Amino acid sequence: MKKKYDIKTTDVETLKKWYHLMTLGRALDEKAPSYLLQSLGWSYHAPYAGHDGIQLAIGQVFTLGEDFLFPYYRDMLTVLSAGMTPEEIILNGISKATDPGSGGRHMSNHFAKPEWHIENISSATGTHDLHAAGVARAMVYYGHKGVAITSHGESATSEGFVYEAINGASLERLPVIFVIQDNGYGISVPKSEQTANRKVAENFSGFKNLKIIYCNGKDVFDSMNAMTEAHEYVREIRNPVIVQANCVRIGSHSNSDKHTLYRDENELEYVKDADPLMKFRRMLLRYKRLTEEELQQIEADAKKELSAANRKALAAPDPDPKSIYDFVMPEPYQPQKYKEGTHEAEGEKTFLVNAINETLKAEFRYNPDTFIWGQDVANREKGGVFNVTKGMQQEFGEARVFSAPIAEDYIVGTANGMSRFDPKIHVVIEGAEFADYFWPAVEQYVECTHEYWRSNGKFAPNITLRLASGGYIGGGLYHSQNIEGALTTLPGARIVCPSFADDAAGLLRTSMRSKGFTLFLEPKALYNSVEAATVVPEDFEVPFGKARIRREGTDLSIITYGNTTHFCLHAAERLEKEGGWKVEVIDIRSLIPLDKEAIFESVKKTSKALVVHEDKVFSGFGAELAALRRKCGMTQADLGRASNINPQYISLLENGKREAGLSTIVALAQALGVLPGVLINTYVVNRSIDRKINKGKPPQD
Repeated sequence: MKKKYDIKTTDVETLKKWYHLMTLGRALDEKAPSYLLQSLGWSYHAPYAGHDGIQLAIGQVFTLGEDFLFPYYRDMLTVLSAGMTPEEIILNGISKATDPGSGGRHMSNHFAKPEWHIENISSATGTHDLHAAGVARAMVYYGHKGVAITSHGESATSEGFVYEAINGASLERLPVIFVIQDNGYGISVPKSEQTANRKVAENFSGFKNLKIIYCNGKDVFDSMNAMTEAHEYVREIRNPVIVQANCVRIGSHSNSDKHTLYRDENELEYVKDADPLMKFRRMLLRYKRLTEEELQQIEADAKKELSAANRKALAAPDPDPKSIYDFVMPEPYQPQKYKEGTHEAEGEKTFLVNAINETLKAEFRYNPDTFIWGQDVANREKGGVFNVTKGMQQEFGEARVFSAPIAEDYIVGTANGMSRFDPKIHVVIEGAEFADYFWPAVEQYVECTHEYWRSNGKFAPNITLRLASGGYIGGGLYHSQNIEGALTTLPGARIVCPSFADDAAGLLRTSMRSKGFTLFLEPKALYNSVEAATVVPEDFEVPFGKARIRREGTDLSIITYGNTTHFCLHAAERLEKEGGWKVEVIDIRSLIPLDKEAIFESVKKTSKALVVHEDKVFSGFGAELAALRRKCGMTQADLGRASNINPQYISLLENGKREAGLSTIVALAQALGVLPGVLINTYVVNRSIDRKINKGKPPQD
C-alpha cells in the first residue's frame, strides 16, 4: 500500500494539529502525578511517553459515529487525539461527578466517553478485546461500515482472553483492529519472560483471515501509515488486523512502580533519547516544515489550554457519596398481566425443557434483535446437550443462532460487546454446557456485573446467561455443581433458579425483555421431570424478586429453590401425614433480588424456619437465607439448615437415591417442632440427626 504520510508531503495544518495534540498530551501526562502529590486525586497514573506515535495515529483514524474505540489505561494521547478534551481527561483523573466515562466511579487513567463509543473498559487489561470482537459481530450483522479498535500492551497477549478474541475474530472474519503497543515490559517483567517470539504478533502469524502490520510506534509517520492501512483494509475487506507498534516506555510503569530498580543507566538513557515528541520536533525543524517560533507558539497555546482545563476540572463537583448505590442494576421489565408471577391456567402440562425452548422461540419472534450462541447449541438437528435450543437455528437462521468455540470467556465477552452496539439488542448465551465448566468465564461475568455501575448508568449488557445447574443425574464432580453461592456475592447481576416449567418460562421471558444482566440457572435434573411439568400460559411472565408459596402452612416455614423445592414438598406432605404438621413451602425463585418480605411474613406466622438448598453446607446461598433470621426476630434454636451435598451422603444422591435428602429435611423439621430448645447449627445439620442418618459416624463440618 502506498504510504500516505511523510515529513515532506503532509500538509502544514495537519502537522501543526499533530504537534499540538502531542505537546498537549505530554504536558498532561507530566502534570498528572502532581494531582496526587497535592492530594487532589489521580491515584493511579500510567504515563504514555514513548508511545506517542501510535497513540496519535489510533486517535486520528478513529471515525466518530462509525467506529468503536476500546482504549487501555495508558491510552491518554489516544483519547485526546480521538477528540476528548483535556478537561474531560482530568475529570476522570481526579474522579469528578462530571467525568464523562464514569461520573468519578472508575479508577483514574481509565478514559471513556460512551456517547462517542470511546468505551468504558476494565482495569484488567486485554479483557476488552472480547468486547471489541462482540461489537464487530454486530457491525457485520447490521451492515455497519465501522471498525472496532482495541488497544493494549504486548504483555496482555499472554492472557487467554486475548487469544480467544483474536481467534474468534479470525474465525468469524470480524472488522477489528488489535493494536499491540509493545514497550518491552509488563510492569517489571521483560518481554523475554512473556513469550519466545521477539515480536509478539508472530504468535498469531498462522491465523487465517488475519493481517499483521508492524510499525515503529515512536514514529508519527510510520504509525499513521500503519493505522491508516489497517483501518482502510478492515473497512473494505472486513477481516481483522493486528498492528504491532514498537514503542519505548520512558518512565516507570506507573506511579506505584520504580523502574530504576530493574533498568540500568544505559537503558534509561536510550529510552530518553528515543523520545518520539522530541524526534518529531526535530524533524519539523530539519525539513523546514515549521519554524522554531511556530513550535513555541503551539507549545504556549497547549500550556494555556491545559491551564484552563485544569481550572474548570478542579471547580467541577465531586460525586455525592449517597450515589454509591445508584446504577447497581437497571430497572427490569415489569409484567403487567401476571404481576405476582402466578396463574390459574388449566390444560396440558409441559416439561420444563420444552417450556424454555418454546419461550426462547416466542421471544425471538417478539424481538428480531435477539441472538443466542454458546457451546453446542446449534448443529443441524441438535440443540445443545439437553436439546433446549432444538429447532431454533432452523427457524431463525445461522446469523442469530449459532454455536461458539469452546471458549467460555469468548462466549460471555462477545455478548457484552455485541450489546454495546445498540441497546435494542438482547443476547441469550449458554455460558457453558454445564455450570461446572463456567469458571473460566468468571472474569467476564465480573465485567458484566459492574458495567452498569462503572459507567454511571450509561451502559448495561442486555444478557441472559443460561447455565444447566445442579446434580441428581449421576454426573459426578464435573456435571453436578451449584455455583450460585459464589456468584451471588457479586453485585450487579440478577440471579434466578426456577423449580417448575411455568416459572422457567415466565422468568426467562422477563429476563429477555429486561435491561441488564441476568444469570438464569436451569436445574437440569428437572428438564424432563414429571414433577416439574406444569401448564404454561403462552404469555406467562414472572417478575424478579417474587417468591411463590408452593404450600401454605402454620407450623414451619421451609425456604428453598431449584431441585430441592420438590424434596420439600414431599417432606411437607409426609410431615402432615405422619404428625399433622402444616408446613409452608416457599420457593424463592429469584435469588437476586430476593423476596425478603415473603420470607419474613411466613416466618412471623410459623415462628420456625428450615432453609433447604442444594449447594455446599459451608458458604452456600442457604447461609444468606439463614442469616435473615435476625431480621425475623428468630433465635438460632428456631432455625435449621439442610444441604443436599453433604459429603457423607453424596454417593447416595448420585446413585439416584434421594431418600437420604428427604429424610434429612423431615428429621430437621421434626427436631425444630418436637425439640424447640435444641440448638441447630446453621452450617451443618443437627449433630444427633446427622449421626442417626449416618449410622453413628461423626459429622463433617
